[in-house]
Amino acid sequence: MIKKFFGTAIISLVTLQFVYAQDSTKSLTISGSVDGYYRYNFSNAPGNTNNKTSFTNSQSSFALGMATIKADATALSGKVTATADLGFGTRAEEFSYYESATKSTLAMVKQLFVTYALSKNVKLTAGKFATHVGYEVMDAPLNRNYSMSYMFTNGPFSHTGVKMDVTAGPVGFMLGVANFIDQTTSTTTTKTLIAQVSGGSKNGKLKAYLNYAGFFGADAGLNPLSLKSLSQLDLVVNTTVTDKFGVGFNATIQDRKQIAGSTTPNGSWKGFALYLNVDPTPAVGLTLRSEYISDSKIVYYGTKNIFANTLSVNYKVGPFTLIPELRFESAQSEIYIKNDGTGSTSTFTALLAAVYKF
Repeated sequence: MIKKFFGTAIISLVTLQFVYAQDSTKSLTISGSVDGYYRYNFSNAPGNTNNKTSFTNSQSSFALGMATIKADATALSGKVTATADLGFGTRAEEFSYYESATKSTLAMVKQLFVTYALSKNVKLTAGKFATHVGYEVMDAPLNRNYSMSYMFTNGPFSHTGVKMDVTAGPVGFMLGVANFIDQTTSTTTTKTLIAQVSGGSKNGKLKAYLNYAGFFGADAGLNPLSLKSLSQLDLVVNTTVTDKFGVGFNATIQDRKQIAGSTTPNGSWKGFALYLNVDPTPAVGLTLRSEYISDSKIVYYGTKNIFANTLSVNYKVGPFTLIPELRFESAQSEIYIKNDGTGSTSTFTALLAAVYKF
């Protein structure tokens, strides 16, 4: 019986391999991008102490962002797809921060996954994939602001595991299980539960996503966040008002429970961000991001609130985008540093970024 089972399995694999080799619907698409920037914080504090969000950790210097190369393959009329998405540079290193120090090759892997369509409306995905939580994403060409939000920086970046996506018209559902948050190779047996419910209007002008990611009962010895549990609920809404004006909204709440003996209190922080997108011409776009962070119990941020406003201009010439950006942020406590080393409740930054997508 066992021989028959393994014999059948081997024949099935050989048949699948043969079908794949004969498949005339196979395709391979290569894409990528490069980006870099100059950033100046007007406090001119030592180092990069006034940068509190991801990927722009420099002061008064030109800096490289990331070079990325992505391969998307399909076969069997789209029934099987695979993605290999590699990144090189500071963005990739921060995105895969658990692997950057000791596993440099894994740090280059932004995403690496295979998807199999069980039916037209159901598909399974296994591997490493960027998180579904939040409004912003890792790749610079996919964001209208170059600097990142507090909510992006302090939410999950990626998940390595398996998920199932189900769609029914404009409604979608995703459920999956993954390694500990952001870990490609996990240091703990604790798993992350991920989920999403999505929907939208028939004309596609309104889309909404309710996202979840969390873990429970983490062991103290191997848990790198020193948390007993973390649970994050996140809402993203996108609406197209006119051909030249759109609005995005992101709200999130992250509940954190500390391991025994921690001096940090249990509690949650909340975040809200509004994105106003105006495109007066095909070559020029403006985005104002206003973000508010509330941490009333000071469980995470070291201050009870943060208010950050970022104005970015996107000037496009074919695949090239130039992004001048101004950012002003303030907080309830003196979490920013002045040039003389004293504290401040506010800071102001200018940035110029260049992004090329191919």
